[in-house]
Amino acid sequence: MDRPRITIFDTTLRDGEQSPGCSMNVQEKLHLAQQLDRLGVDVIEAGFPIASDGDFEAVQRIAALVRRPIIAGLARACKGDVDRAWQAFQGAARPRIHVFLATSDIHLKYKLRITREQCLEQARDAVRHAKTLCSDVEFSPEDATRTDVAFLCQVVEAVIAAGATTVNIPDTVGYTMPEEYGNLIRTLREKVAGIGEVTISTHCHNDLGLAVANSLAGVQQGARQVECTINGIGERAGNASLEEIVMAMRVRPDRYRYETAVASEHLYPASQMLAEITRVPVQPNKAITGRNAFAHEAGIHQDGMLKNPLTYEIMTPQSVGVPDSRLVLGKHSGRHALALRCEQLGHKFERRELDEIYRKFVVLADRIKKVQDSHLLELIQDVSRGGVNVSNSDDAVQSKKFPPAAASLPFPRAASAAAGANPNESYPAQVSRGAGQSQVRPSCPAPANWFGGVSVPRTDHHSEQEDYLWGV
Repeated sequence: MDRPRITIFDTTLRDGEQSPGCSMNVQEKLHLAQQLDRLGVDVIEAGFPIASDGDFEAVQRIAALVRRPIIAGLARACKGDVDRAWQAFQGAARPRIHVFLATSDIHLKYKLRITREQCLEQARDAVRHAKTLCSDVEFSPEDATRTDVAFLCQVVEAVIAAGATTVNIPDTVGYTMPEEYGNLIRTLREKVAGIGEVTISTHCHNDLGLAVANSLAGVQQGARQVECTINGIGERAGNASLEEIVMAMRVRPDRYRYETAVASEHLYPASQMLAEITRVPVQPNKAITGRNAFAHEAGIHQDGMLKNPLTYEIMTPQSVGVPDSRLVLGKHSGRHALALRCEQLGHKFERRELDEIYRKFVVLADRIKKVQDSHLLELIQDVSRGGVNVSNSDDAVQSKKFPPAAASLPFPRAASAAAGANPNESYPAQVSRGAGQSQVRPSCPAPANWFGGVSVPRTDHHSEQEDYLWGV
């Protein structure tokens, strides 16, 4: 049976750019939009055209040059915003006007200072006007999860009648819990007339660390579009992470029987490009794209990885565009990983010699956290000279520079960690792109800062606007 298709709406260039310190110029936005196109996202929200001349130009250029995906532009629920957005779309292949208006009582009272009735009328009028310009109109009731449910249903029903084709339900302040959010989507599907004719979308923020969980809960209750960002960047604690949503569905198709058109092998390159453009590094333990996502230091883990990566990895690094797994040499490492790296550096030892190197390695690793190749070569030379004391100062240990040898030792043949794969088969050569498509993984060169430990190669040998300008 065909799996439902989930539309991936990327808002890195709009909501993501609202992260403090993450603004991008026109050329940077265009560059990243082209990478998002390669990634296979369905919708790129390119910016907020009325916010600045720069944002207008960015939306305009992206809409003109990036032709495959839908290009969306954000607009408040007023004629001037909608018209400005439409001006940016002249010549666009697949434009979408994304209208938003807050609907929660706290926003209506303190921010907009309008009544519910005024809100309802303003939302309806804005969508109706947008529809006269563009056939594809999305509406977002900002702060939907803190909006009175009956009133939310009323607003959603009104904008659908006015011509909205997508209705997005934002958890603007990351307030809701997964069960609540899922129930809200279900309630809207049950009570809003005409909602079966439009696409329901999620847009969840991560203030409580639940953006991805809430998004997935919404999908399970009938949402068919997910709004997200690369690396989860966005206002405050950020948005739902695109890479986590995509890979959760890909790794666990038993729980999330949905497809996306994302070419997952481009996830890591997109993550690295964004970090380079914004100069905001990815946190090391970030799921999927963090430096440590496929790194192993504990000896037990390293031993398992060397025998079969399936023991500690639920997806292959190559499936998300990461060059390879790494075994990081630190105080938790075991003899197995140490012996492997010694061999990769061109040295093979008998058990007694390895024990001596390992003993001194642990003493050193306790002090310097991560043992580099130069440190390891120092220890190897120490043993070969007959046991000169290695309790030198850290500076002394690090003073000698040895060029690291290429990591070329073959890795044991491993079972695929891709969900649904036969555990007796090797890591697959292809990654599903969704909708029946597949693409052979391209070779992905390692970035200069990737290899901080033992590479784990896999071969076949072995094994000025109002404060509320920024919405949704």
